[in-house]
Amino acid sequence: MVPSTLRRFFATPASSVASAAFIIGLLSIASRLLGIVRDRILASSFGAGTTLDMYYAAFRLPDLVFNLLVLGALSAGFIPVFAKLAAEKNQRQAAWHLANNIFHTLAFALIIICGLGIIFSPALTQWIAPGFKASERETISILTRIMFLSPFFLGLSSIAGSILQSFHKFFVYSLAPVLYNLGIIAGVVFFVPDYGIYGLAWGVVLGSLVHFAIQLPALAKLGFQYRFIFNLRDRALRSVYAMMTARTLGLAITQLNLIVITILASGLVEGSLAVFNLANNLQSFAIGIFGISFAVAVFPLLSTAESDEVFINRFSKTFRQILFCIIPATVVLIILRAQIVRVILGSGNFGWEDTIMTIDTVGYFALSLFAQATIPLLARAFYARHDSKTPFYVGLFSAVANVALSVYLAPSLGVAGLALAFSAGMILNFLLLFIILHRRLRSLDEKRIIVSIAKCSAAAIGMAVTIQAMKLLIWPYVDMTRFWGILLQGSLAGLFGLLVYFAVCSLLKSEEFNELWSATKIKLFDSAKKLKSDDQGEVHGI
Repeated sequence: MVPSTLRRFFATPASSVASAAFIIGLLSIASRLLGIVRDRILASSFGAGTTLDMYYAAFRLPDLVFNLLVLGALSAGFIPVFAKLAAEKNQRQAAWHLANNIFHTLAFALIIICGLGIIFSPALTQWIAPGFKASERETISILTRIMFLSPFFLGLSSIAGSILQSFHKFFVYSLAPVLYNLGIIAGVVFFVPDYGIYGLAWGVVLGSLVHFAIQLPALAKLGFQYRFIFNLRDRALRSVYAMMTARTLGLAITQLNLIVITILASGLVEGSLAVFNLANNLQSFAIGIFGISFAVAVFPLLSTAESDEVFINRFSKTFRQILFCIIPATVVLIILRAQIVRVILGSGNFGWEDTIMTIDTVGYFALSLFAQATIPLLARAFYARHDSKTPFYVGLFSAVANVALSVYLAPSLGVAGLALAFSAGMILNFLLLFIILHRRLRSLDEKRIIVSIAKCSAAAIGMAVTIQAMKLLIWPYVDMTRFWGILLQGSLAGLFGLLVYFAVCSLLKSEEFNELWSATKIKLFDSAKKLKSDDQGEVHGI
């Protein structure tokens, strides 16, 4: 009875953006927590040294392929077209026809591109990791070849996930990244003892495979039936790829930017690339939970908005909800970054110098959390209006600024300079997208946004003061040289700070606080009551 209750609880289509974001965010937390466990195991096992530098360098090219062809680009083109077809009952078969067609065309493209990546991996590695020794580049090349298997499974998985999103089925879609991280952890725990560093790469492949497999049953329940369709001239398919083109170019700029960072980091002190990635993963925790969750949840609704007024209302509401969540996360990350880094990564071979480098890098990343969290929504606002060129041009300009700043700051600030340049580029990207979208729509409901920011900022000031005060109060009573002492100080300070933030928001009658609290209560309690009633009906044969 209980498993079926939970199954129906999460399988129920989300009735609002907030409740959908609640489901996505809840599983995103699970995925991100597993990501933290993964990074802690990696840091403890290898430290911020050459081994992890090689691992992250090998990730770059397969990740480039996945991001260019699949992540973001596919959903930007596929969801608006598929959702529109699926929403009309007489077009449902056309929607499934498109799904089968894009499955096969994307699979064909990935086989060719990943195959070429495997063949030319040695040459590509020399270009992407010039700061490594010849023997290290050979290891990176082998790791890259293994990891090139993962974009194929992740590509097919993304199509399945886009279909589930179009039907407002977010649970299984959000569960897939959890299993992906479990696969990588399995690689560290079970494969590394037998295969060494190559076990890390096989863990990535395993994670990508289960990422795809977990979504197939849910896809079948929606009515999807496999048919071999490969028609490049199909009108719907061409519409999808037309929208993907500019988005793909935009992602190419982002990925080339990361490649430049990889090249620069390979020439810095040992462990710089590992520190950059570990710090980036830490700051991405809040972005994934809040920024991505809300953007994914609202995208189908933005794509089907019947008027500009409805579009602006949905955008403004989601934008304010993201800021309501990301502002306290920024305060926590900045004030408690030393405690966070030491608790999560500070064990085993991850030494004090590694910790200091990571703390500085996280601090610079945190400066742009608000921009990083809202850019996914801003970009999807353009995609929903069938405009993928504007985010591309904005991304290109911002990436050029990022690269220029990285080249300038890296020699003096090291890896922290790369994070500072990254933040500057993200803030520039955010400002340009927001201004352009405002000019297109002539309004983004700025008055309510400004009021919301003012209330959240006032609450954040009270939160920051509380956290700092609690750190000083707790410090004399715990052993700050021990794991549990640092954890206790950071946890209690952060908890009291969040309580103050929510209390001030409640006193100021924050609209976002009330909406999110109501959505949480509805999803947790009202749905639970309904499911309990349904279970009782099953028991009595109703």
